[in-house]
Amino acid sequence: MSGDQARVSVTVRVPVERAFELFTEDIDRWWRRGPKYRHLGRVQGIMRIEPRVEGRVFEAHEGPAGRTAFEIGQVTVWEPPSRFAFTWRNVTFAAGEVTTVEVEFSPVEAGTVVRVTHRGWSSLRDDHPARHGHTGTAFSRMIGLWWGEQLSALREAVY
Repeated sequence: MSGDQARVSVTVRVPVERAFELFTEDIDRWWRRGPKYRHLGRVQGIMRIEPRVEGRVFEAHEGPAGRTAFEIGQVTVWEPPSRFAFTWRNVTFAAGEVTTVEVEFSPVEAGTVVRVTHRGWSSLRDDHPARHGHTGTAFSRMIGLWWGEQLSALREAVY
């Protein structure tokens, strides 16, 4: 881990097609809530992935002033049920700052291995707020742990 990427995987006890569907169509059901995981923080909203290349990955909330949405990124690869990828922007990212998330689904005897690779972090300066004071392998470890918590939630949603 150079500080540019983190790779995390989990095995879920469902076929590849269901794992892909659960990750993409049911993301709001399993994606952890709260300010550590959601761009809208504690606000009760929804998370969605539009199922196509150039589809949005976003969070939305209906409030008294109307609908608020934060676009996390756009789908860049859509190959159900084996793989998809999307750009990723944190709320602290300036225009033009972007990373990439690739999600792969591989059949195994026990079900499906879901592998997430989040890369492109080396393009952000070392003092960027998204780094929370971490650089190099320490940063990759932090991002890997964050994705590990998310994939644990995915695995728990299967049961």
